[in-house]
Amino acid sequence: MSSQRIYEQPLYPYQRNRDQDRKSPNRHPVVIVGAGPVGLTAAIDLALQGIHCVVVDDNDSVSWGSRAICFAKRSLEIMERLGCGERLLQKGVTWNLGKVLFDQRLIYQFNLLPEAHHKYPAFINIQQYWVECYLVERCQELSEWIELRGRNQVQRLEQFNDHVLLRLKTPDGEYTLEADWVIACDGANSTVRDQLKQDFVGRIFEDNFLIADVVMDAEFPTERRFWFNPPFNRGQSALLHKQPDNVWRIDLQLGWEIDKEQEKQPERVIPRLQAMLGDEINFELEWVSIYTFRCCRMEKFRHGRILFAGDSAHQVSPFGARGANSGMQDVDNLCWKLKLVLDQQAPESLLDSYDNERIQAAEENIQHSSRSTDFITPKSEISRIFRDAVLNLAEHQPFARPLVNSGRLSQPCSYLNSPINTDDVDDDLPSGVCPGSPLRDAPTGDGWLCEQAGGSFQLLCFDQADKEIHSETRKVEHLSLNTKKDSSGELAQRYLGKQKEGYYLIRPDQHIAARWTKYDPAMIHQALQRASGQTASVQWRN
Repeated sequence: MSSQRIYEQPLYPYQRNRDQDRKSPNRHPVVIVGAGPVGLTAAIDLALQGIHCVVVDDNDSVSWGSRAICFAKRSLEIMERLGCGERLLQKGVTWNLGKVLFDQRLIYQFNLLPEAHHKYPAFINIQQYWVECYLVERCQELSEWIELRGRNQVQRLEQFNDHVLLRLKTPDGEYTLEADWVIACDGANSTVRDQLKQDFVGRIFEDNFLIADVVMDAEFPTERRFWFNPPFNRGQSALLHKQPDNVWRIDLQLGWEIDKEQEKQPERVIPRLQAMLGDEINFELEWVSIYTFRCCRMEKFRHGRILFAGDSAHQVSPFGARGANSGMQDVDNLCWKLKLVLDQQAPESLLDSYDNERIQAAEENIQHSSRSTDFITPKSEISRIFRDAVLNLAEHQPFARPLVNSGRLSQPCSYLNSPINTDDVDDDLPSGVCPGSPLRDAPTGDGWLCEQAGGSFQLLCFDQADKEIHSETRKVEHLSLNTKKDSSGELAQRYLGKQKEGYYLIRPDQHIAARWTKYDPAMIHQALQRASGQTASVQWRN
């Protein structure tokens, strides 16, 4: 299927649904507003946990243009758990190498995955429309649990103590439905956010960037290239990425005072691209857009029974690939907590930890993105002189390279101060995998750690689990034992350090909730209570 055909045809066409013919609103456990990468990811995650959900969108197909193109290793690990990881990897362009250029000089290059023995690469490049297509197909495979409703536009929301009432507009008129919970994934111009009269706090940067998807058969290497002050865009910056199907993504800085509509016209875009690529390269312009840097977020992501995720909750500049990746991590954090609440296995207050942890992640992303933007687009002549001096030094002096900021690329947040962590009782295990941290992948002899962990609470241990540990773990509701053989020594290096034993309580989203150097059932019990937001005793099996 060609990319043009994907865009042109409805992937989830409008169909009249049973709720439209009811005299009173039907109640659903979860309604997800927005069928982009974040909303579709949430729907699949909930479906795999046995939660029925309805996804509504005013569109009926994928978005056009590459938009989000860099999908990070953590997002691919999430997609692995949801059944899409291998497909994305096969279609995407794999890369680990980034290069920074000043004028036309190579200043330095860096490897984004210097540690070996991970299943997934640091990043793949793949157009957002392919990601959405694969996620829609996965939703359709799970149609027993997921209902995709295209051309269903939210008109109004009203929130009550135990549900949310939504009014939706369709080609057949309006209807209402109810939801126990609503997840708002409807993007930067969120209707849900507007309905709640919520706004962003943060910064808008005075600069504009041209994005162009260009189809060409070029022999450029598969890597991220970032130019400061290149001869084809003097005083500005540029970025080049390869994507599947001979599509290349080009970002060109334009400055602040421009006519956006005029700058998007082919007669203005094509000469810019020819100056960059050279007259000998034949190319076809596929898609053009202009964006302005925004680094901002909502003050809270949870508003009663309405939960915000992705661009509806926070926005950052695209340098660093923090948009779609952080949105996928939002719902990875949220869905297991919502499952426990819906099953009445945890109080609603557990969802406050979603607010706490993902606001921390948003602040981290905003900070990195703001620093990148300040370096890429200096706001004064003194700032520009400093930046150029750093770039010149970095060509020959390694100490200056960490100061170069062409977009700190997306990394998963470590929830180090989360209220549902259990603090270490000693410091004898490696610092890189402390409570709050995401799992570090490693080979296990029969596969990979990250593909075998997550989806539920697990007690992870290495080689040393005896019969007593198996017996005790089986007594605890919602906890399973995950014993890994360490044939390569990588697990011990990453998780045990100099210790002979190590026990890790892993959350369903593959973050570490607690860890110990000795097996202690009482401490594991307490940590599980804390991680699942429970104040009452965990239920033990007879």
